[in-house]
Amino acid sequence: MDLFEYQARDLFEAHGVPVLRGIVARTAEEARAAAEELGGVVVVKAQVKVGGRGKAGGVKLAKSPDEAAQHARAILGMDIKGHLVEAVMVAEGADIAEEYYFSVLLDRANRNYLAMCSLEGGVEIEQLAEERPEALVKLSLDPRTGLDEAAASEIVEKVGFAEDIADQVTNVLVKLGDVYREADATLVEVNPLVKTGDGCIIALDGKVTLDDNADFRHPDRENLMDATAIDPLELRAREKDLNYVKLDGQVGVIGNGAGLVMSTLDVVAYAGEDLPGNPKPANFLDIGGGASAQVMADGLDIILSDPQVEVVFVNVFGGITACSEVAKGIREALKQLGNRASKPIVVRLDGNAVEVGRAMLEEYDHPLVKVVETMDEAARTAAELASAAMEGK
Repeated sequence: MDLFEYQARDLFEAHGVPVLRGIVARTAEEARAAAEELGGVVVVKAQVKVGGRGKAGGVKLAKSPDEAAQHARAILGMDIKGHLVEAVMVAEGADIAEEYYFSVLLDRANRNYLAMCSLEGGVEIEQLAEERPEALVKLSLDPRTGLDEAAASEIVEKVGFAEDIADQVTNVLVKLGDVYREADATLVEVNPLVKTGDGCIIALDGKVTLDDNADFRHPDRENLMDATAIDPLELRAREKDLNYVKLDGQVGVIGNGAGLVMSTLDVVAYAGEDLPGNPKPANFLDIGGGASAQVMADGLDIILSDPQVEVVFVNVFGGITACSEVAKGIREALKQLGNRASKPIVVRLDGNAVEVGRAMLEEYDHPLVKVVETMDEAARTAAELASAAMEGK
């Protein structure tokens, strides 16, 4: 989960990282009041989870409350790279003497953390890394120790921070490392980290990505979620603890196990390549290794609520999840949905209790359910049904 800048600022402040005061505003009048409260020069900053705000006109300096309101009025409702600005942060202005860059992130390829730092901040870091790689210091971090004082001191020395601020920068980097570890983040970035005219080091802008897999350790995270940015079906699935991702196709997919579901997406996409309308997968939904009939019912309910879906493909290899439970779940879902279930459901079962599961569905004999023995044949059947439905519209 990506945080808005104001949320990252609050997280930094909670961990002792030096930041400037900032107030969130959702109207021009709120921005005016925020500027009056902060006093002096302020910066009005669009709150969107995407870079390039400044170039798009989403960051403006205001020397008075009236000017802050004027800028907020212009920024609110702005489209920045497909992201609608619904809030701004009115932040204290800073007397910037120097700008730096710092980040710590998860390096999956090397199975460790990676810290990056440069004396050149406030620029696109990708551009700096490509054009002047020598200006960007990188240091691999052992996840067991993280960004401790020794690692922070090594970064400060390699980057070449001036002696009069070296200790201060080291202290700030350690605190940013605390944010990374304690918040279970996969990215903590400050661009720019600045030195002010009076020699203070401040995190002027922050970007934080939190690891969703650690949500169970942070029950308060629900307050950080931007419900308006989440697809309604994904929100419903999250409430049911389902691993669901909305896609743009017409074939709903349910499977047990991420690997099987990913393979199913590929098989469905391949099956639809030469068909009219080129039907594609409509979603990723993994019901897990020990899913109950209710989980299957919840999954079908969500997928069949997607107006783009023309057909559902249930692809299950019974292991911990017995095929009989899957069949029971399909029956239960159709009973619960009633007339709301109007799309064909292609079912491929294999593995644990497969004969029992198939027999249950055959006995149920629902007109929407079609049982197919092999994965390839079932994917082709689902793609053909979706293609025919698309042509009929």
